[in-house]
Amino acid sequence: MNDKVDLGMLPTGVPGLDILLGGGLSEFSFTLIAGAPGSGKTTLAHQIMFSLAGPQRRAIFFTVLGEPPLKMLRYQQQYSFFDVNKVGESIRYVNLAEDLRSGDFNGVMRRIAKEVEDFTPSLVFVDSFRSVVQTAREGSEGVTELQHFVQELGTRMTSWQATTFLIGEYANPESEVNPILTVADGMISLSQNVETNSVVRKLRIFKMRGQAHMAGFHTFRMGRNGIQVFPRLLPPLPDEPGGLSEIDPKTSRVSTGIPKLDDMLHGGIPVGHSVLVVGPTGCGKTILGTGFLQEGARAGEHGLVVRFEKGASRARNVALERMVQAGQVTVVKTHLIDLTVEEIVEDLVQAIRTTGATRVVLDSLSELDLYLAPESRHDFRESVFRILSSLARLNVTVIVTLGLEDRFTDMRFSHSELSFLADAVIGFRYVELRGELKRLLSVVKVRGSSHSIDLREFTIGEDGIEISERIANFEGLLSGHATQVGNRTNETD
Repeated sequence: MNDKVDLGMLPTGVPGLDILLGGGLSEFSFTLIAGAPGSGKTTLAHQIMFSLAGPQRRAIFFTVLGEPPLKMLRYQQQYSFFDVNKVGESIRYVNLAEDLRSGDFNGVMRRIAKEVEDFTPSLVFVDSFRSVVQTAREGSEGVTELQHFVQELGTRMTSWQATTFLIGEYANPESEVNPILTVADGMISLSQNVETNSVVRKLRIFKMRGQAHMAGFHTFRMGRNGIQVFPRLLPPLPDEPGGLSEIDPKTSRVSTGIPKLDDMLHGGIPVGHSVLVVGPTGCGKTILGTGFLQEGARAGEHGLVVRFEKGASRARNVALERMVQAGQVTVVKTHLIDLTVEEIVEDLVQAIRTTGATRVVLDSLSELDLYLAPESRHDFRESVFRILSSLARLNVTVIVTLGLEDRFTDMRFSHSELSFLADAVIGFRYVELRGELKRLLSVVKVRGSSHSIDLREFTIGEDGIEISERIANFEGLLSGHATQVGNRTNETD
């Protein structure tokens, strides 16, 4: 026989999990769902079960010494995936607690086999298997009997022509010595990573026979709809008409809403570019972003703004509120702390695909740093890279603001070397001139395009940012610093 056996794939119904598994669960496979207490094992098992179970694919759920079925069902009913109409006809619960208390492993095995034969399920779940191990250690039966029971259970689960799952409290499956870890075709590990006051849930596929699964740890959250997994990957490049391959940055431009800034950019921002707008507090970064969205609204483009709530300390942005009320701009914001970069990217990508937004403003990276979980905050540059890379693959033009502390005599365009990640950089700064603070801006770089290297003064009025003509020198500026600034900007470009 030269014909290969094709593994039938079952969708898990858990957003993001099928990507990690390499397409779904292999039919008739035997999978161990492992993790410490409270990590989400039972919820994951139920979400998969209710997604797959139906009249043509029945499921049986064995509870051993875990929580009683009635108590477990009480809490699982709170999730949106729970369908009470499936319980009884398509899903059956069997409590093995009494069978196990007798210490007769052979009797437990006979009970499991009989229930499977009577109900003929396509899906079998056993929760919690680690209770069997604990019972054996405390009772009269030895390790040899336990190993025999485990091996027989694994063999029978494989031969039942059912997709089977074993749920157990294994905090670190790699270090466990147990026959079940060898017999299992797949292993999904759930954990809760604690750092300072932050808790981030992680999921890892240890193995999945016959499938090209994704390695590494991936973030997941539990909410009203159950579990959602956030794979650590970038979205695919668009291949439809109008994709990145068809954009010429020299000719395809979008206006910033400020004509003189467009002139300095030699025609506007190239489509699909990310622009880092950097400067000290109060210099007009948010105003520039709002004007960028207003210009898009006038051209019939939908906009998206990402904000991180600061409560009453944030002044009202009337212009932005009007665009939101008119349906021209969508706001993506969160009150959560301990966010991971995967969750932010997921929210952004979903919002862009839902609204068709072509302009995005992220205001600001300075606030984003306050909301990230420690693991994403530790390598802030990588987090920003993943956000900007994901947006670039969606053909949207992005303005990202970044606040820097006031240093009047330094030319800085970011911290953590973030300026290298952006396609373009617009620098705002203050100078002290004759007892007043003046605002200046310059275009530091535009990747793949020429641009002005002028240093321009600007003011902020009722109509937004107003840019003056080119300034050759600032008479009276400290130590002739304006000339030095102009030269250094030229060198940077």
